[in-house]
Amino acid sequence: MQREGNEEKGPAGPLRVLIAGGGTGGHIIPALAIAREVRDVYGAQVSFVGTARGLEKRLVPEEGFPLELIHVGQLKNVSISTKVRTLFDLPLGILRCVRLIKQRKPHVVVGVGGYASGPAMLAAILLNVPTLAFEPNAVPGLANRLAGKWVSAAAVNFEETRQYFRNARLTGIPVRAEFFAAGEKPRGNAKRLLIFGGSQGARILNEIMPKILFPLLRDVGGLTVLHQSGPRTLEATRQAYLDTGADESRWEVRAYLDDMPARFAQADLILCRSGASTMAELAASGKPSFLIPFAQATDDHQRKNADVFVAVGAAKMLLESELGPQRLIDALQELLTNDAALSLMGKSARALSHQDAVRVIGEMVFKLRSQKRNG
Repeated sequence: MQREGNEEKGPAGPLRVLIAGGGTGGHIIPALAIAREVRDVYGAQVSFVGTARGLEKRLVPEEGFPLELIHVGQLKNVSISTKVRTLFDLPLGILRCVRLIKQRKPHVVVGVGGYASGPAMLAAILLNVPTLAFEPNAVPGLANRLAGKWVSAAAVNFEETRQYFRNARLTGIPVRAEFFAAGEKPRGNAKRLLIFGGSQGARILNEIMPKILFPLLRDVGGLTVLHQSGPRTLEATRQAYLDTGADESRWEVRAYLDDMPARFAQADLILCRSGASTMAELAASGKPSFLIPFAQATDDHQRKNADVFVAVGAAKMLLESELGPQRLIDALQELLTNDAALSLMGKSARALSHQDAVRVIGEMVFKLRSQKRNG
C-alpha cells in the first residue's frame, strides 16, 4: 500500500528505478525487498539488469519485475583465461547498460553487487544518473569498491563499510519482519542446535557433524539437532548420521528448511556460514551463533562479516583451516551448557539489527530522484 502523497508524478511520470546486480541470494533477495518497497510505497516502476547464471534469472521474473540480461564474467578467483574473457566482455557490458539506461530512463540506478552491478553503475555514473550502492558485506565486492567514491549515496550493513563510499548511511539489510519476532527462547535442559549452510548446504558442516554427533548428544543432555544439508548431499548426510548410532529421536536432517524465522525461534544456538543475509537474520532474531566462514568466499568477505559479530560478543568463530572434530565439539559443548553466555550473545546480536532497513533504503532511493550525481 502506498503512503499518501508519495507516488511522485509530474512531467517525468512516476519514479523509475533500475536495480543492477545479483548472482547469489545475499545480493538478489535484499534487492527484491528494495524493489517491492519502492514499488509499493512510492509507486515506482522497477526493472532489473543481471546475468543469465545468477539467481536473478529465476527470482526476478517470479516477482513480476522485468529483467534485462548482460554478459559479464568474474575477475576474482578465476583462471587467467576467464579474466581475459571478462576484460574483453566488460566494455560490451558497459555499452549494453548505457543503451538500457537511455531506453528505460531510470531516475535512479541501484547497484546491489554481483556481476552486472559494476557495468550498470559505471554506465549510470557516465550518464550522470543518480546512483545508490547497496553493500551487505563488511568489505565491498570488486564492483562496489570500484564505484564507491563515484556513487551518489550508499546503504551499508556495517559501520566499518562506510569508508568505502561517498554519502554512506548505515541502514542494515532488509530482513523479513518475522525474524524480529523470533525473540529469546526460554532456557532449559532441552537445547536445540540448528545447523545450516545456505540453500545448497555446506559440505564441511555435512561432513563434520556426524563425526561429533554421538559425543555431543551424550554430553549435552536433552539436546536435539536440526541439520539442513542441501539437496545434493541429503542422503549421504542422513546416512552418516544414522551410522553414528545416535538416538534418531534427537536429530533430523533435511534438504531444505521451511519457515526459517520459526526455525530460528526454536534454536538455542545456530551453527552456520557467515554470508551477509544470514548475519542480518541472526541479528534480527537475536540469536547466538557459531560461525564457520566459507574459505573460498570472494575477498574473504565471510570471515570479515564474522569478525564484526565476534568483536562485539555476538558469535564465536572457527575458520575452516582450524576446524576439527574435537575443537568443534569442545566449543559447542561449552556454549550449549552455558545459558548466561548464550543469552548475552543473543543480546549482542540483536544490538546489530536494523528493523527499518528497507524503509530507510527506499527513502534514499526516492530522495535521489531530484539529485544529480555530484550534487
